[in-house]
Amino acid sequence: MSEDAVLLEVEDEVATVTLNRPDTRNALSAEIADGLVDAFGDAGDSDARAVVVEGAGGAFSAGGDVNAMAERMAGEISLAEAVYQINDVLGSAMARVAECPLPTIAKVDGPAFGAGANLAVACDVQLASADAKISFGFRQVGLGVDTGTSYFLPRIVGENVAKELVFTGELLDAEKAAELGLFNHVYPAAEFEELAGEFVEQIATGPTIALRNSKRLIQQGLDSSLAEAMADEAAAQAAVFESHDHEEGATAFMEGRRPEFEGR
Repeated sequence: MSEDAVLLEVEDEVATVTLNRPDTRNALSAEIADGLVDAFGDAGDSDARAVVVEGAGGAFSAGGDVNAMAERMAGEISLAEAVYQINDVLGSAMARVAECPLPTIAKVDGPAFGAGANLAVACDVQLASADAKISFGFRQVGLGVDTGTSYFLPRIVGENVAKELVFTGELLDAEKAAELGLFNHVYPAAEFEELAGEFVEQIATGPTIALRNSKRLIQQGLDSSLAEAMADEAAAQAAVFESHDHEEGATAFMEGRRPEFEGR
């Protein structure tokens, strides 16, 4: 197994970012956080048209780094250093994922806890196997939320449900998480790789420029008025009108065939 904490593979215009510390169930250590930042930077410089995030060894991510918690409790690192690690190190990784201009897909097979749950919902779409579980159970280790929970979670499930999930630390199975909107799709474990791959291919072969603009507009729209949102959409559409994929899509529609988008 590679010694890299995070692996990046770009194939068929899909960048796959793999958390590669199965011995710690891919807990979000500083090493993994730095690896995520580097991997997403490299993915952005590649020919990828979509980015997949997954975990190696049967877990997506077990959340916070237990070793770092032990060091804090033993006084081996200061309070200031601990806050720096959460805000600057882990926070930078989470922001890099959330702000990636390409469509991002989390493949959750196994547990996604705490900060690991935030990593999953920082992506645009969440695909889960029937074996997946998710929890924002920071309370289990006597901590408040961090790494973006207060931003991501209420935007998906609403304020009241977000509070309940944090106050109780409930461990959600895949079906319950899907009911709440935390997972977009749940696939049988035996078919997870195949069905998730088909979904990813559908995104990666889409009109990439249009999808990038749509992603940005949807994110901005949460904080915009209707008039602002429509003005932003019109301005963005002007650029999309000039793309090859718009010409191909419009031509294919008029010819009654399936478009073949090239991501330009």
